[in-house]
Amino acid sequence: MMIPVCRLADLPRGEAFRLDTKPPVVVFHTEDGEFYAIDDTCTHQDASLAEGWLEGCAVECPLHASKFDLRTGQADVPPARLPVRTHQVVIEGETIHLVLSDAVPNLPFAAGRGPVAGGAT
Repeated sequence: MMIPVCRLADLPRGEAFRLDTKPPVVVFHTEDGEFYAIDDTCTHQDASLAEGWLEGCAVECPLHASKFDLRTGQADVPPARLPVRTHQVVIEGETIHLVLSDAVPNLPFAAGRGPVAGGAT
């Protein structure tokens, strides 16, 4: 199922758009013009990756500087060890759409949701 995110014109390069899904998801538009979507919660602690720093195809968590590869979700810099879930982005006409992954998210225990799929404590 495709979820409409926003119009292409509403998400400039280098910016992020956060969706209040359960758990929240963020869509990034890189400086190179690519679109990526990942879970918005850092797997180390409850921090919004939409508030982080976008560098190429990676986002740095604003809390403890873990970096996540937007293409794979892999945590490339500690303290985060577990990957974030990635989602498919589809562009139809002038609208950005999201197809949510059916994989189990790696949510941190500190997010108040308890340990999920090996979430960090």
